[in-house]
Amino acid sequence: MGTQQLQQLFQDKNTDLLSIYITAGYPEKDAMPKLIKFLADKGVDFIEAGMPYSDPLADGPTIQHSSSVALKNGMNLATYFKQITKIRTEVDMPILFMGYFNQILKTGIEKFLQQCEAAGIDGLIIPDLSPEIYQNRYQDIFKKYDLGLVYLISPTTSDERIKLIEELSSGFIYVVSSSATTGKTEGFGEEHIQYFKRIKSMHLKNPTIIGFGIDSADKYETACRYANGAIIGSAFIKALNDTNYLKSAGGFIDKIRKTAL
Repeated sequence: MGTQQLQQLFQDKNTDLLSIYITAGYPEKDAMPKLIKFLADKGVDFIEAGMPYSDPLADGPTIQHSSSVALKNGMNLATYFKQITKIRTEVDMPILFMGYFNQILKTGIEKFLQQCEAAGIDGLIIPDLSPEIYQNRYQDIFKKYDLGLVYLISPTTSDERIKLIEELSSGFIYVVSSSATTGKTEGFGEEHIQYFKRIKSMHLKNPTIIGFGIDSADKYETACRYANGAIIGSAFIKALNDTNYLKSAGGFIDKIRKTAL
């Protein structure tokens, strides 16, 4: 488990990767282990398991709503790690923690990293931990634990900053398709394509995964043309039917991969 698990995934399969974001505790408190097992069986390549937070800066209305429901359902970090530990007996695909740095500080950085390692988390996506602060204050303690660190870049990220992120990343680079929050569903226009081409032309040593606003098979295929794969979050959360969320999850994956009958 850990960084090696992520690196192995990209060695074994470096094109057309599909990652799904789920909100822990949504649509019901114990949904996460069921969804992860189901998505693994459907051939999803890795999971971004979001820890709900009351002030999610990078998230749009859909994921904010799912976080609110999850918190009302009683989801917390202790339950999150318990559920990840449970599903690790059945699933070996990479699972990444996605959350906010305040949650980690509240727990205590080293304690949090120990819990991630013990539960079987392979990597971390922490949108509000800047590369500079990480490099200056926290790099040593993070490096004690074998956890891939994933940074986000956007169309406004300079080449110089991308090179810093490239140096600090140990999982993959999350290529945010636009400067908006998650869940925006406008099509990929020429501006997006030029941005994707720019990143591809940099020949980064880390794999790249495109996310934000991917809600159709066509957008997934476009993302895969310019990167190693795509992460889908808001569209997946929106597709979940409260009463039969596994069935609706399966229908969504089939639609994205064009495997529906």
